[in-house]
Amino acid sequence: MLRITLRQLRTFEAVARLSSFTAAAKEMHVSQPTVSKQIKVLHEEIGLPLIEQVGKKVFLTEAGEELYATCAEWLNTWGQFEQTIADYKGMKQGTLKISAVTTTKYFMPRILGPFCKQYPGIDIRLEVLNRDRILERLANNEDDLYIMGIPPEDIDVESEAFLPNPLVVLAPLSHPWARQKNIAFEELAHQQFLMRERGSGTRLTIERIFKERGVPLNVRMELGSNEAIKQAVIGGLGLAVLSGSTLSLAEDQSEMCFLDVEGFPIKRNWHIVKVSGKKLSVTAKTFLDFMREHTKLLLPSGE
Repeated sequence: MLRITLRQLRTFEAVARLSSFTAAAKEMHVSQPTVSKQIKVLHEEIGLPLIEQVGKKVFLTEAGEELYATCAEWLNTWGQFEQTIADYKGMKQGTLKISAVTTTKYFMPRILGPFCKQYPGIDIRLEVLNRDRILERLANNEDDLYIMGIPPEDIDVESEAFLPNPLVVLAPLSHPWARQKNIAFEELAHQQFLMRERGSGTRLTIERIFKERGVPLNVRMELGSNEAIKQAVIGGLGLAVLSGSTLSLAEDQSEMCFLDVEGFPIKRNWHIVKVSGKKLSVTAKTFLDFMREHTKLLLPSGE
């Protein structure tokens, strides 16, 4: 029988998944030489090369692809066993896997930081991805919890709203409407907009609202991040509709402003989502309870 350790498999899975020795070492909180040594021992034990490194790029061999598919299942099963044992013991420890859309990076650290401080035994594995990748992971039940603006309608899920996520119209301070009040929604038909990529939750909402109001949406430019959109607004390239969660009043409003447009801000919420019927671990339940309480601290006074 092959003498392969759980540590070697975990190391290999991390390198294969992240396509990087450095990233794997960072995730596992070990040095890169330690990761390289574990992979070397695994190569020697199996007797075939599993990983090929060309410059800084990592590629799996055919044998590596087979092992990755196999060990991913092993590790997932073992992780469930470890979590079950922790549940029996009533211990607040284990791994919690969360996938969240990119805009959540503006507030998730303020939740995860205090959570990790209060529960140092829980290891958080957070994936920050675009909506399409989140939905892919959700469909494959790859994580414990998912955080997004709009829960999917074509996947059987359970969702819970936990934080307001209003959409606002942004313009540079030099825009003629900057100090105007009660701007008619129909006037937006004459403006050019800077938008996120197709499929993003914010864009889906905007397209739906413009369609319902019978107002054409003039998209001047698609940009891949909220920060790029804000810089383009400041540069006078167009208006934007963004989540209020992306905005720092102290920094952003020195160069941008919210327009007082009919129907805005659009009230939405951030949702925490899980596969329908999925039994949550003690760690996932602990995080949910913590988040319900802690997100109250993120709300502006009076909400």
